[in-house]
Amino acid sequence: MKLAILSRNSKLYSTRRLVEAGRARGMTVRVLDPLRCYMRIDNTGFALHYRGRPLSGFDAVIPRIGASITRYGTAVLRQFELMGAYTPNPSEAILRARDKLHAHQLLAAAGIGLPVTVFGDNPDDTSDLLSLLGPTPHVIKLTEGAQGAGVLLTEKPAASRGAVEALRGLYANFLIQEFIGEAQGSDIRCLVVGDRVVAAMRRTAPEGDFRSNLHRGGTAAPCQVTEEEEAVAVRSARQLGLGIAGVDLIRASRGPLVLEVNSTPGLEGVEAVSGVNVADAMMSLLLSKVPAPGAAARRLRKNSHDHVPESCR
Repeated sequence: MKLAILSRNSKLYSTRRLVEAGRARGMTVRVLDPLRCYMRIDNTGFALHYRGRPLSGFDAVIPRIGASITRYGTAVLRQFELMGAYTPNPSEAILRARDKLHAHQLLAAAGIGLPVTVFGDNPDDTSDLLSLLGPTPHVIKLTEGAQGAGVLLTEKPAASRGAVEALRGLYANFLIQEFIGEAQGSDIRCLVVGDRVVAAMRRTAPEGDFRSNLHRGGTAAPCQVTEEEEAVAVRSARQLGLGIAGVDLIRASRGPLVLEVNSTPGLEGVEAVSGVNVADAMMSLLLSKVPAPGAAARRLRKNSHDHVPESCR
């Protein structure tokens, strides 16, 4: 199998682990900076160049696209899809997951438990918006934030109104959620690969903070998820169209609630804490989906008749 990993930095832990795991399975693996990929598009076919040379024949692609290059990175991934390559996380699925508002709407429509969430685009009546949510504390999130950035906790109604009005003045897109106190500053990161949770860790916020992200100083410990939690995590990833995802849950009195579904989950923390070779599990998924070399060329010939692959429709 010929595998491309879309990553801006080949030295990052997650990228290195994917390269190691792929080569250990006998794959030909290449790391490509998506910003150095150039696309040719017309009604007779699709082509890619990288550093002045054509790219072709890739059977599979694993995207490691950072939030800052979402638009162009997903366009490059879509080009690979149109050229017949399989990806566990299609371009449209990544776009859905990156937009927190869209993702929450899709998850709620599927009956998946979430903290109560409200949203308004430059609301004229902030009090009316907050009345939809209920009493403080409130959690305010930028809809395109990542790794705990752009997340605020407001403990009084006046603080919520002030934060909303400040963000409105900056024309920022945000949503507001109920604060789940019984979680006690902890959440569970479930690493979903295919139809199962292959690893999980419990993350706890540092003293004086409520964000449990490891990038914000949170600590992690091994965690055994329940059958219900695993089912919720897998359903959440599937609802957004992701074959690989980091699904963040909190344990609430009314059951597991989904905080976020991450389309590019980091591997360093969860592999270190759980002892699970997550990168190898991802390679197993690829091999189950693209069992024969040259599959990309066959899909490309098929797609030349269909014009657009099913994952891009």
